[in-house]
Amino acid sequence: MSALPAFSREWHLTARPHGWPTQEDFALREASVSAPAEGRVLVRNLHFSVDPYMRGRMNDVKSYIPPFKLDHPMDGGAVGVIVASNAEGFAVGDHVLHGLGWREYADVPAQHATKVDPELAPLSAYLGVLGMTGLTAYAGLFETASFKEGDAVFVSGAAGAVGSQVGQMAKLRGASRVIGSAGSDEKVAYLVDELGFDAAFNYKNGPVRDQLRAAAPDGIDVYFDNVGGDHLEAAISSLNVHGRATICGMIAGYNDTEPTPGPRNMAMIIGKRLQLKGVLVGDHYGLQPQFVKEVGGWLRSGELKYRETFVEGIENGVDAFLGLLRGDNTGKMIVSATS
Repeated sequence: MSALPAFSREWHLTARPHGWPTQEDFALREASVSAPAEGRVLVRNLHFSVDPYMRGRMNDVKSYIPPFKLDHPMDGGAVGVIVASNAEGFAVGDHVLHGLGWREYADVPAQHATKVDPELAPLSAYLGVLGMTGLTAYAGLFETASFKEGDAVFVSGAAGAVGSQVGQMAKLRGASRVIGSAGSDEKVAYLVDELGFDAAFNYKNGPVRDQLRAAAPDGIDVYFDNVGGDHLEAAISSLNVHGRATICGMIAGYNDTEPTPGPRNMAMIIGKRLQLKGVLVGDHYGLQPQFVKEVGGWLRSGELKYRETFVEGIENGVDAFLGLLRGDNTGKMIVSATS
């Protein structure tokens, strides 16, 4: 075992953001590093994930996942290499996926570390297309929304990590039409030209309801919601009878300081007999073997494509997160912990 570093840099939340987070709500601090205790491994993080759900964890409210503690290191998905091991079955040099991101070195209980193979896929893919975001897309579309061949599908936030996978998976399983919304003309072109969406629009170019109606004149059967707000209202208008909506995220309202108004057309849910259902990936880990087999096959064949947006250096971790909230990323936003 080589000499361990004396310290590790880690990001702490220092204040609860009111509205949009700012750099002043965070601090990059140093923590001492020691050899792992029995049953634990010390991991040098190579990449860690920043995700929209983390904004909710910055608020001191009860939710499906505990809030971040003030003046403690934040956490989230990370992948790295073991530099010291005191756990059977884990060796120095093994690559692992775990949940202690936002830091350079992580002292991880072995039972919470999963070995990954850098020969099968780039390590960063285990944070995205082969990780939590990919499984979210897979479960939310095929299980929560009960997608079936021939469905017309609308995806909001379609150029993001989850949305870009949802649209492609729907096409691969036989969707009649896939429509996506995104926040720039460049992303719209990416969805249609590279990912094979049938249509896409820039939600900044006009009312979402009008643009969706033009892109899906025969309506939609499934809506995968990553945005909320006017996108959800537009989808309710365009959903056909017995349509289904998976509510995965509502990033449009994450930084609002007042309660976000609900859709004004919710009465349509009754007449159309719509189903709107939330999805949390933690409820669907039983799908993991099926997900890895099917999605892994699509990746090997080149049928499923993905992009990643990298920000280099742990010192730029908060910049990456703020950029994610602004929509600066295409595909998965990832911080490479060592610049």
